[in-house]
Amino acid sequence: MPDTPHRHLARRTVLTAALALAGTGALTARSAVPAAAATTAAYDEPYRPQVHFSPARNWMNDPNGLLHHNGTYHLFFQYNPAGNTWGNMSWGHATSPDLVHWEERPVAIPQDDEEMVFSGSAVFDRDNTSGLGTAAAPPLVAIYTSMVKATGRQRQSLAYSTDDGETWKRYAGNPVLDIGSDNFRDPKVFWHAPTARWVMAVALSAEHRIRFYASPDLKTWTHLSDFGPAGATGGVWECPDLFELPVAGEPGRHRWVLIVNLNPGGPAGGSAGQYFTGDFDGTAFTADPQDAPRWLDHGADAYAGVTYNDAPDGRRVLVAWMNNWLYGEKIPTDPWRSAMGFPRELGLRAADGGAVLVQQPVAELATLRRRPALRIAGRRIPAGRARLLRDAALTYEVEAELRPDGAGRCGLEVRTGGGQRTRIGYDTAGGEVYVDRTASGDVGFAAEFPAVHRAPLPLDGGVLRLRVLVDRSSVEVYAGDGSVCLTDQIFPGPDATGLGVFAEEGGVRVERLTVWPLRSAW
Repeated sequence: MPDTPHRHLARRTVLTAALALAGTGALTARSAVPAAAATTAAYDEPYRPQVHFSPARNWMNDPNGLLHHNGTYHLFFQYNPAGNTWGNMSWGHATSPDLVHWEERPVAIPQDDEEMVFSGSAVFDRDNTSGLGTAAAPPLVAIYTSMVKATGRQRQSLAYSTDDGETWKRYAGNPVLDIGSDNFRDPKVFWHAPTARWVMAVALSAEHRIRFYASPDLKTWTHLSDFGPAGATGGVWECPDLFELPVAGEPGRHRWVLIVNLNPGGPAGGSAGQYFTGDFDGTAFTADPQDAPRWLDHGADAYAGVTYNDAPDGRRVLVAWMNNWLYGEKIPTDPWRSAMGFPRELGLRAADGGAVLVQQPVAELATLRRRPALRIAGRRIPAGRARLLRDAALTYEVEAELRPDGAGRCGLEVRTGGGQRTRIGYDTAGGEVYVDRTASGDVGFAAEFPAVHRAPLPLDGGVLRLRVLVDRSSVEVYAGDGSVCLTDQIFPGPDATGLGVFAEEGGVRVERLTVWPLRSAW
């Protein structure tokens, strides 16, 4: 939960809405729209994402409580039930059978008169260590930051569900962890099997530290160690995550990944997420050497990324907020504001004696593919712009292999038409892949929005490999087989439906290109 909106408390009255609840009673407040609204025609407004989750109405930010349980993916999120800007922070809720098709549920944990409900995580307490369920019906437990409205103090609290997440109750003994700080937030909790206990990673935001705690029962917590400052420290640290992954191609080798989001200080300005690889022994995290910060995403619109607990088949799936605190409350959408990035499967690949994170959209994206609208192989494009499709629809996926053939810059142009375009390009002199959204449509709502975002990426045998997910108001770029990602919002007009290739100072050879129009997930 970002520190920037906290400053709103000093300059405007906090809206409280009619959500006051008894501390131990069932949390019965309902969302501002019916749970089934996500499947209605209302999801066809201008700029409304068709393959990304967005709430039917009102403000959303950080993903929270990502948990797979009994065949259902739960997505909780920071939500304002009463408005389209930050405030009244509560946990919204959506569920999915496949990470693609979502149903918005009633608000799970609403704010009350005393506290707002900031970011956190959720676990399935299968052995009922907390005693909040029974052996026959173990509970789901949410661990969240409760922000005391009267003082600004941030402390960690619990809510629990004994009906598979349909309804939630606050724990009567809240808070379970209070160190007297105003910058102590966003707990990520998981079961650490080697030590047979729960582990929490939580941000000491202003100090650029991640603190680790352990608990036998989710109620009593013992301080283990701190990590940081390290890496990027240009803004407050938030929304940590910690998990172990195998290193592809090196049987038996595993590394731990610590995600630390920060605001501001990202590579594209404003909020972003960084990661560290290293070792976690159940008590302390020791980072591998690194020369510079490692970014989850080099675009402007991927923040607060965290991963699912208990995802099936051992997958590690990340979801991030597809927005940026530089301009998040100004983007031109109504009656909702903000979407989530498409879920990504994470892996590690060996590189330079260490390991780097690789990311790809979850495989379930393919269920939305229609028949290819275009296939190209072995075609040279001379210097200039070549339109490949006049009407590529508004939502589609592109896979391409481009070989610069004398070009200083080359790449794809998406959502073109009416003087608008978004470029996904490669600069051969700089060795960088980039997204240029300066002419992408409506860019005038914030001075920080029109920009070019870049990431270093060496070509692979002279070839640029791209996978691009285009929605009505976003592009997500996976370059170099997922070793570099750039996520950017765009707001083009309805006539910007073209797709093409460009080359400057020379040509480009399209070794392979396929375009799949995508069905709406709604």
